[in-house]
Amino acid sequence: MAAPGENLQINSDRLWDSIMEMAKIGPGIAGGNNRQTVTDEDGEGRHLFKRWCEAAGLEMGLDEMGTMFARREGTDPELPPVYVGSHLDTQPTGGKYDGVLGVLGGLEVVRSLNDLGIKTRHPIVVTNWTNEEGARFAPAMMASGVFAGVLDQADVYGHVDKAGKKFGEELERIGWKGSEKVGERKIHAFFELHIEQGPILEDEGIDIGVVTHGQGLKWLQVTLTGKEAHTGSTPMPKRRNAGLGMARVIELVHEIAMDYQPDAVGAVGHMEVYPNSRNIIAGRTVFTIDIRSPEKEVLDAMDGRIREGIDTICEALDIKYQIEQVGHFDPVTFDKGCVKAVRDAAERLGYTHRNIVSGAGHDACWINRVAPTAMVMCPCVDGLSHNEAEEITKEWAAAGADVLFHAVVETAEIVA
Repeated sequence: MAAPGENLQINSDRLWDSIMEMAKIGPGIAGGNNRQTVTDEDGEGRHLFKRWCEAAGLEMGLDEMGTMFARREGTDPELPPVYVGSHLDTQPTGGKYDGVLGVLGGLEVVRSLNDLGIKTRHPIVVTNWTNEEGARFAPAMMASGVFAGVLDQADVYGHVDKAGKKFGEELERIGWKGSEKVGERKIHAFFELHIEQGPILEDEGIDIGVVTHGQGLKWLQVTLTGKEAHTGSTPMPKRRNAGLGMARVIELVHEIAMDYQPDAVGAVGHMEVYPNSRNIIAGRTVFTIDIRSPEKEVLDAMDGRIREGIDTICEALDIKYQIEQVGHFDPVTFDKGCVKAVRDAAERLGYTHRNIVSGAGHDACWINRVAPTAMVMCPCVDGLSHNEAEEITKEWAAAGADVLFHAVVETAEIVA
């Protein structure tokens, strides 16, 4: 495959301006974004992206999960396309760059190709996957999961948000449910640019993360049931305190994750306490556990120890428990050829780089099951993400997009 010349780079000003323009849609209260999936704000962001794609001469496709596919034709239209992209939806208190950098970085790849008059043999398709975040409707990476055949389309259509609204109905309401069947597209390769969402690259002063693996993940939802009682008049030995049980499980999860360092992580995230009154002992708690590791054996061991620990805790406190697995994917090993294309691009451009394991789940993790896939990562300030204070520099964005540009164009094959 012919590589693009080292002097070829994207238009960093245009990329940054596009990111800032998208950030005006669904502004958060603290400088970030609230553009959750299949909301009106999500729809508005999609319309802006579509206008930009059409202005770049791309042909827009839309599947039944609402995923957007903007195609730049290749000189051989029969060849499977090289796909590039990420997601435009955000957390309720999300940043301006998570996902957005990958979608608009992909758009910048084709804009720059247009500027330079470069043609590729393979078509290139810029992609916006629906509901990567999983904040409003679980699970995360929903559309890419359906595309890869690991999630059932009819099932996820029926998933509801806190207001009881169904995903499928909301997708149709905002006007972004397409007619194309999900998962029928042929993919030559897929590349995703993303902020690291961790501190390693910034701490080490590295420009580019070459993502070799992705963490495996398990999400558990735990319900502990004790007995509501008066906080003042119930003797301590007589209490069946579901709140205390939750507190001990939180500590348990932390201790188990610490036993599998340096790569394993674990935490309790979402928590609900019933009846949530200041003078009533909690009769029921519902909370989620998130555990991750790049090794399947470690992930399974953590899961087993957590379940055993919950059983022991609940027996000691005379409370009942229920554990439901609500999310899971095995650790990911990205395609060696695509990873090499990313690494070669970083070296060709003179950017410092290192191998890295992605601690977060990404659409690339699902697409890797059905097509050769790799990721490019750039630093973010203090490793902060899923937070309105999420921040990157224009230079970091440009470096990531430059590497993306070279990896994609090399894989799509320049026509001399």
